[in-house]
Amino acid sequence: MFEPVVTVTMPCRDCADTVGRAMESILAQSLRAIEVVAVDDGSEDNTGAVLDEFARRDDRVRVVHAAHGGVAVAANTAMGLARGRYIARMDADDEMLPERLAAQARLLDEHPEIGLAGSRIRFGGDRHRCAGYARYVDWTNTLLTHEAISLNRFVEFPVPNPSIMCRRACVETHGPYRDGDFPEDYELLLRWLEAGVRMAKVDAELLVWNDPPDRLSRTHPRYRADAFYRVKAQYLARWLASYNRNHPEVHILGSGRTTRKRADMLLEHGVRFAAYYDVDPRKIGHVIGGIEVRPREAVPPPGEAFCLPYVASRGAREDIADFLDGRGFVLGRDYLPVA
Repeated sequence: MFEPVVTVTMPCRDCADTVGRAMESILAQSLRAIEVVAVDDGSEDNTGAVLDEFARRDDRVRVVHAAHGGVAVAANTAMGLARGRYIARMDADDEMLPERLAAQARLLDEHPEIGLAGSRIRFGGDRHRCAGYARYVDWTNTLLTHEAISLNRFVEFPVPNPSIMCRRACVETHGPYRDGDFPEDYELLLRWLEAGVRMAKVDAELLVWNDPPDRLSRTHPRYRADAFYRVKAQYLARWLASYNRNHPEVHILGSGRTTRKRADMLLEHGVRFAAYYDVDPRKIGHVIGGIEVRPREAVPPPGEAFCLPYVASRGAREDIADFLDGRGFVLGRDYLPVA
């Protein structure tokens, strides 16, 4: 009986125009010992027929036709049928480069301590029209080691979902995607990191990550910014309880309305704010909800304050990191970027 090394799992819905290209890129992989489990999630277009044709042509392809249950349910269905020791995630509107599966499987083979492997990715959209997404891709491509991924987990999603390959044993031990009003891929990564799963990336572009206007991350409510911050607050609060020497007290860098709205989600989990800090003289001295806005220079020294930079504007995160590093703060010990 054929035993694949890698099972590629691909949830599909109404993607007849792109799924053929995605499938061709999978079946053209240099690693031949693979299988593809594609779940047609109740498509209303010709997606199912396209998938069935690939299954007719290549016996490594298995197609499941399911009632519409959503991407998390479809992805979990595919993972539940996986026979490979490694499971690779794929989206039906992206393309694998030829060495993707071989390179990621090799990383996992050579590093048994790693449970989840990603890679650098190539942005497949318009860098001018979709500048924000392009900057996100550039940022995530700098996070290659477990330490970089772990310390930046609360900034953004550090390992784009369609680039992931993991050990099947990790799914069995730590659970698959959870379905809810939150980004299921980000929640899985936070949960696995919290459980101690180590992660790393192949230092090569192995996936073309396309950015169509109807991509779920652009259109579905579970991927809105507030949904990200809600699930982030839950896991961040638990991280702080374990690593913040001054828990439950933190110092918030930034005091704008967006910063406060996102940081306030931590209050629901028992975290307490000592102060806000800002560089805008018009904000300094204000008291918001009983919490004073102080000049950034008033941040207590390392050891006396754990800082959470909640400023996401371009360049601000780097400026704050330079400031804190210059004061002797150590990333992960004295501060953690969270926006």
